[in-house]
Amino acid sequence: MEQSFLNKVAVVTGGAQGIGRAIAEAFRREGAAVHIIDRQPGDWFVGDVGSRETLERFAAHVIGQSGHVDYLVNNALPLMRGISECSYEEFQYALAVGVTAPFYLTKLLAPRFAAGAAVVNISSSRDRMSQPQTESYTAAKGGISALTHALAVSLAGKARVNSISPGWIDTTGSPITGPDALQQPVGRVGTPSDVAELALFLCSDKAGFLTGKNICVDGGMTRQMIYHAEHGWYFRKEGDPAL
Repeated sequence: MEQSFLNKVAVVTGGAQGIGRAIAEAFRREGAAVHIIDRQPGDWFVGDVGSRETLERFAAHVIGQSGHVDYLVNNALPLMRGISECSYEEFQYALAVGVTAPFYLTKLLAPRFAAGAAVVNISSSRDRMSQPQTESYTAAKGGISALTHALAVSLAGKARVNSISPGWIDTTGSPITGPDALQQPVGRVGTPSDVAELALFLCSDKAGFLTGKNICVDGGMTRQMIYHAEHGWYFRKEGDPAL
């Protein structure tokens, strides 16, 4: 089997589970050496990307082990707290994980980027739409989407930088059927592999003319207009009687 990333080095933050794990496994499948950092204990670099000191130690570890970096995927998940309960410190921490860490890790590794390097930032469809009480997470995801095009311009000639905004991605592996699936224009909920395969594409030479872009992987949900009394959907305020 041809391995398109043989002898390449990939770095994935938050790579112990879910989307990050799928991305790391996809890179390994294609022959890349993969460095993971995650807070969960395991056979990877264990640490909190919200810490400057941890990022510096991790970057030194990656360079010490591999000497260079071909691909960086900033995936670590920020905290989700809403305006009613989110403290100042929690909001700051969400931004540290979701925006500052991708910026600083990119800065630390950029001097060792190999020719043809690529950065992929994992944002969210929440960078353009919201549910109540999600401010810390949504602000972080909006920030990383904007950071993407800024880095793409600053790193022109050194690395391409793009972002992915996943919609509903089921990380449990359990089949989701019925209205939760059918409401999606594609008829199903997303899987981690939907994001992982796009991340591989964005890092490949096939995406060589793409930089500074955000691609929303959401089954079409952010393109679907929903109004009261259409398609069996009715708006109810809290306390309203059931229809």
